[in-house]
Amino acid sequence: LSGIAKTKATSTKHEWQTDALRASGANAHIEGDDTAATARSATTRLDNRTQIFKDAIIVSDTDEGLTKAGRAKEMAYQVLKAGKEQKLDQEKSLFSNNAKVAGNATTARELAGLPTWLVTNTDFGANEGADATGDGSDARTDETTTLLAFNQARFDSVMQSCWSAGGKPDTVFLSSFQVNKSLAFTGNNNARAEANAGKIENFVSVYVTPWGTVSFVPCRENRSRDVFIVEKDKWACAILRPTKSVALAKTGDSDKRQIVTEMTLVSRNEAGNGGVFDNTTT
Repeated sequence: LSGIAKTKATSTKHEWQTDALRASGANAHIEGDDTAATARSATTRLDNRTQIFKDAIIVSDTDEGLTKAGRAKEMAYQVLKAGKEQKLDQEKSLFSNNAKVAGNATTARELAGLPTWLVTNTDFGANEGADATGDGSDARTDETTTLLAFNQARFDSVMQSCWSAGGKPDTVFLSSFQVNKSLAFTGNNNARAEANAGKIENFVSVYVTPWGTVSFVPCRENRSRDVFIVEKDKWACAILRPTKSVALAKTGDSDKRQIVTEMTLVSRNEAGNGGVFDNTTT
């Protein structure tokens, strides 16, 4: 949530354009020759739905008037706490294998999460596992018969695919279980001299491959079975309504407020990103 760009949304259906460079080729021409015009392909129009995140707080007038140990106002404390909790909900939605929902009078709008956009560079189970359409309209199909162990060979294969597609991934998001799996990765030189006696390091923080250098970031909010290889500047959060604390009408012997945010995920070009899916989690 904090690592990708923020843009402004102006509608509950946020739309944007995406494009890609043509394949390289031999570009040599005869001196003085006529130039033939070549038709150019149109940009691709994509969209996602904004999702409303909301938390309500109620504090009794008696509780607000009491002297607290360690804080002055109970409402201010609860508002701050709810804001932090809501950011975790937003992070979870960004990583969720959830298709966009337009919403109506009885159904809430929902944003399409990261897994629903990734189709170019993916590794997944060979039975039921399948990529989504890639426009946020449907979720990935999870493998249920045979899950695969997350390993270096699968990871390197997706990294190479990202590079071949023109991507420059910089960050890998993975669960604590998959972090432990990454400790088995091998390299040209795993020996490490420590300046501080008694210090042991056992963590893959930066992984250098022939196809780019990526930082491994443990994440509590993505599904343990998913490992995301991300080029962060290819994603953005489009904000329709920034996080705001709003007082609600007083209807009794208490004060009420709500914390509201409305936002969505923008996939600027999924081809620079990838995922290793359907990983074992036990």
